[in-house]
Amino acid sequence: MLISNSSTVSSDEAIQINPRLRIEIFREQCPIAAGEDVINGLTQTPKTLPPKYFYDDHGSLLFEKICELPEYYVTRTETQILQNYASEIAHLTGPCELVELGSGSSTKTRILLDAYQELGHPLHYLPIDISGGILEQSAHSLLKEYPTLHIHGIVSTYETALKHLNPSPLPNRMIGFIGSTLGNLKPEDCHAFFAHVVEALQPGDYFLLGVDLHKSKSILEPAYDDSQGVTAAFNLNMLRHLNRLFSGNFDLSQFEHLAFYNEKEHQIEMHLKSLKNQTVELKTLNLTVEFQEGETIHTEISRKFQFEQIQAELKTLGLVSLKNWTDQNQWFGLMLCQLQDVNA
Repeated sequence: MLISNSSTVSSDEAIQINPRLRIEIFREQCPIAAGEDVINGLTQTPKTLPPKYFYDDHGSLLFEKICELPEYYVTRTETQILQNYASEIAHLTGPCELVELGSGSSTKTRILLDAYQELGHPLHYLPIDISGGILEQSAHSLLKEYPTLHIHGIVSTYETALKHLNPSPLPNRMIGFIGSTLGNLKPEDCHAFFAHVVEALQPGDYFLLGVDLHKSKSILEPAYDDSQGVTAAFNLNMLRHLNRLFSGNFDLSQFEHLAFYNEKEHQIEMHLKSLKNQTVELKTLNLTVEFQEGETIHTEISRKFQFEQIQAELKTLGLVSLKNWTDQNQWFGLMLCQLQDVNA
């Protein structure tokens, strides 16, 4: 059985696929309510769309391809850091449930599972992803690779999933937010996200965070505008996703991918540029949008950070950094934090 991301299922549905795999699905029941952010984004100036609409099943697969591109340093760099230090992470946390936000194919998670398995710890994994198809495919692969692994997957947005976490079956929990997805959040959204993470943790629990560090424009821009056009296809797929969700008529051939580094804000910006004057309808949302030639939809930011900046913000919420790791070029970093007991 595979769960399609586009299937219409009620919220709070749980599927026990086998004794070691359970998947819960939380969906917004009303498509109009689900599209309010689309209406707001496409009726403002400049136009914007939330990055969550990248991730239907096809978008998730395209992102997996992006991660393998020679220009995209993030995945291979973070993978190398995990390979070097996963054992140290497992020693620091001891037995714990692994919760992963934006799990995708769970490729890097295997490095952590190997480290906990090497220490003889029980393996409990809770992947969270908005794409039900890729979540279940990866879950079945993991069960074959790890005979003692138990998986409880949640198909949902991060915020909703974090609110519905059950108590950990192990002494501690570690929420992992690896990759560079933190950079997609504006500063105010970033703080709200951290607050949701803290609410899902108990004192003594852990937060493993991946952060893309400051580096030169010559490295950054090719990573988001690759020579094979995979990132362009990923960006344009957002319009295809909206067409399917909201009965739209975006013509993908009349938009093009645009990515550049905003040096003042320390962030990559991705846009979709209209190639002509055109009108687009999203019938389910009762929305008609006019585009001028050259007008853009801002689809994503990818902010770049310094360790000290993130550490200071997390500390205000009770998350204290235990240790940071980086690569030899200092392009990417991993932070292991622990939630402190404010009453202690």
